[in-house]
Amino acid sequence: QVQLVQSGGGLVEPGGSLSLSCAASGTGSRFSIYGMGWYREAPGKRRDLVADISSSGAAIYAGFVKGRFTISRDNAKNTLYLQMDSLEVEDTAVYYCNIGGQYYSSKYATGPYWGQGTQVTVSS
Repeated sequence: QVQLVQSGGGLVEPGGSLSLSCAASGTGSRFSIYGMGWYREAPGKRRDLVADISSSGAAIYAGFVKGRFTISRDNAKNTLYLQMDSLEVEDTAVYYCNIGGQYYSSKYATGPYWGQGTQVTVSS
């Protein structure tokens, strides 16, 4: 059974940085072939894809985080990361990792496995 455990996040002032991790278990060697992504959901809003990364390491970012966030993966550790810099108040949301998605026309389609969610709050 695949399980994803998130860590990181918290409270930071505007302009600050935070990092998120998503450790997978139960995937075995399949982790390295999975596409995966980070989503976020702000109160009253839909869950949006923030960034995704393919099995080859190719990353795509949503326009609202491009140049500020960095998605990466360590297949040896079965872990997905999100480094968030230059954070803005509008980045406040619960962030979720997701793995196992497929790519259709180069767009990441949500996979079946979700992390538990991590609160990120950007406030002065």
